[in-house]
Parts: sequence; structure tokens; C-alpha cells
Amino acid sequence: MSVRHLVTAVTAALLGGVGLAAPAAHASARPVAAGVYDLSAGRVGAIVAALVGLLGLAVGVRALVRSARAGSGRNGAAVAVAAGVFGMALGGLVAATADGGLGTGNGLGGAYVALLVGLAGTVSGGLALARSRRVG
Repeated sequence: MSVRHLVTAVTAALLGGVGLAAPAAHASARPVAAGVYDLSAGRVGAIVAALVGLLGLAVGVRALVRSARAGSGRNGAAVAVAAGVFGMALGGLVAATADGGLGTGNGLGGAYVALLVGLAGTVSGGLALARSRRVG
């Protein structure tokens, strides 16, 4: 088989494969609501974002309580700010890429919760960081 025949056969196979796959891809592109017990990528992303934001909130509150002492609470405050910002960023990403609205199983509700919890973690860490700078 010459190179010309080989290139023609490969091109025909690729174009034929794309032509046959197009109707199947179109049928599966419709957004479908996830089942109650299914873990879609949006749900997993929203859960991770909310947990990271909650971790930032817990560390931020702990750093805020301990920031009254001289020289303590700065590392916890920095961790809280970083975790809060990461939780907000991941929650924003899930909210921006979610197909459908609330209740469709794409993680939009969890993304909103992650945004709020991440914001609270960032604020508490920022307050602890500001307070530790004044005291120390």
C-alpha cells in the first residue's frame, strides 16, 4: 500500500468516525439532572470548596481568639485567609460552570454555600491578621 492510499484511508476513517459520532455526541450533550445519590463533578467540587472554606473559618476563628496574645495567631490567620480564598475561588468556579439552576444536582447550591463560608473564613483570618499586627 502506498503512502497516498494510507493517508486517504486514514482520512476517510477519521471523517467517517466523526460523522457517525456527531449524532451520539449531540444526544448526550443535553444537561440532565443528577440523581439524588449521584456524585457529579459539580457536587464534588462544591463539597470540597465548602469544606476548605469551613476549615478556613474554623482556623480563622481560632486565630482570632488567640490573636489577643502577643506574637500568636499569625500563622493561623494566614492559613485561614488562604483557605478562605481557595474555597471562594473553587466555589466561584463551580457556580460559573454549573449547568442548570438550583436543585439540578450540579452543585450550584453548594457553590453558593462555599462562597459564603469562604468569605467568612477570609474575613475572620484577615481580622486576626490585623489584630496580631497591632498587638505584636
